[in-house]
Amino acid sequence: MPRLPPDSEFLDPRDDRIIYPQRVAISKTGMAATAHYEATAAADEILAAGGNAVDAAVAAAFALGVCEPAASGLGGQTMVLLYDAKSRRKVALDGGTRAPNRIIPGVQERYQTLRGHRATTVPSTPAVLYHLLSRYGTQSLAEVLVPSIRLARAGYLVSPLQHYLAKRELKHLREHSAGQFFLRNGRNPYLVGHTFKQPVLGDTLQRLADAGIEDFYQGEIAARIVADMEANDGLLHADDLARIPWPVERRPLATHFNGWRVFTFGPPGAGRTLIEALNLLDQFPEAQRNPDTPKGALLLAEVIRKANMDRADRPDDPNLFPQELEEDITRTEYAEKAAKRIRHRLRRVKTSGETTHLSVMDAAGNAVALTQSIERVYGSFSAAPDLGFLYNNYMSAFDVRDIAHPYYLRPNAVPWASVAPTLVFRGNKPWLSIGSPGSERIVSAILQVLLRLERGATPFDAVEAPRLHASVRGKVSLEASRMRNDIPPLLEKHGFDIDRRDPYSFYLGCVQLVLRGRYGELMGVADPRRDGSAGGPAG
Repeated sequence: MPRLPPDSEFLDPRDDRIIYPQRVAISKTGMAATAHYEATAAADEILAAGGNAVDAAVAAAFALGVCEPAASGLGGQTMVLLYDAKSRRKVALDGGTRAPNRIIPGVQERYQTLRGHRATTVPSTPAVLYHLLSRYGTQSLAEVLVPSIRLARAGYLVSPLQHYLAKRELKHLREHSAGQFFLRNGRNPYLVGHTFKQPVLGDTLQRLADAGIEDFYQGEIAARIVADMEANDGLLHADDLARIPWPVERRPLATHFNGWRVFTFGPPGAGRTLIEALNLLDQFPEAQRNPDTPKGALLLAEVIRKANMDRADRPDDPNLFPQELEEDITRTEYAEKAAKRIRHRLRRVKTSGETTHLSVMDAAGNAVALTQSIERVYGSFSAAPDLGFLYNNYMSAFDVRDIAHPYYLRPNAVPWASVAPTLVFRGNKPWLSIGSPGSERIVSAILQVLLRLERGATPFDAVEAPRLHASVRGKVSLEASRMRNDIPPLLEKHGFDIDRRDPYSFYLGCVQLVLRGRYGELMGVADPRRDGSAGGPAG
């Protein structure tokens, strides 16, 4: 086969500029699974140097902001679920971002919450990662930033997925300041296999390593953010940043399923949805919970839809006020009642924002599930010219209609989040670290992997298997060509609208998991739907 010209959009599959990430890996000493192979390499480097799971997770999180910049970065927010083996504590780090002080409730136009400098909230990622590292890690900030700084300066190869996303969002990239970094000459997407370098971002990361995280909020980096905001009519000012958004340590939510103890992330995250879905499924015999059969897929769609509806109907913000909800959707008593309604629906036939995730575990028993985001793909499409990272667009995650809503857009408010980083225990030790990006599809992606693991699937088969998601309005998105052909008709008979997606759909999440085997070995699995890999030190 002749080699294609270097400026071609598509390359010969044998070209050394095409990377085939290692999706499954085994190690005795430490393991990471992330959404990009370069971030996994960063975690591997830290683990091999003697760092623990927290050190590796922080290094990988910073690296993802370099090599998966459309999904996360310094300008976003980070949520973490952690098991600290030394203290035996399970901790949820609530790193929710905050709306600017100068928000005037009721006057923000919808388009202003989607793109541009006015769409941005106070970035929490630098503060959360430093808190995690300084409290539970063993290495310094400068040490864990080494891989990210090197990656930003030396560059990495643009993947087919990244090229596709840049083409899809080309109009908005050209219209906003991010285009100067993420488009060639500010006009066209970088080609597949192109080495993409970010020297400006590398300098920003180096300054964090030298001056510390406080510089991002109260020092030179903060001054540059404020100057950029003032020049572009943004709402973030020095007083917003100076109140550093250190994360709040909370107790995770928990439930039992299949003899496991499942711990996940509470409000403002979506762990309540996962807990309710597991509790609902537990009301049905295991034989009926097979997602690869028509009736099992129908049950799964009904459960996902019900759990998402309940979360939307019962919003809960632990920062705002203690709420006494009429029904706690995480309790098994509620699941028993809701399951009766689902059984009735199963008998009745009708006629008729982007995120990334990483998981890390080490031989000492520490486990980290970390989900971070700049909200939608490319966030606000805006970036400071002398800093190099994308600002988030979390303003779009607030409720702007109901003034009594816990997540109504007001000064210093925290937005909705769909994240659900999760740890599963067998006995007293963490067995599984898991999570996914995908907005409202996060919980459904995690849920389906857990269901398949329950049925004895190998970890890779559980992650790779075809997925579906049911929206609140009754639309089922599914990888139909990989499923039995009698599944869509049964869903349609029960009133669902069918949305056929690609065989390995970017839309349906990207699960990263690390699992501890029977003999103490650590297995990592990276979802083949994106650019992720799994890896850990040899030996």
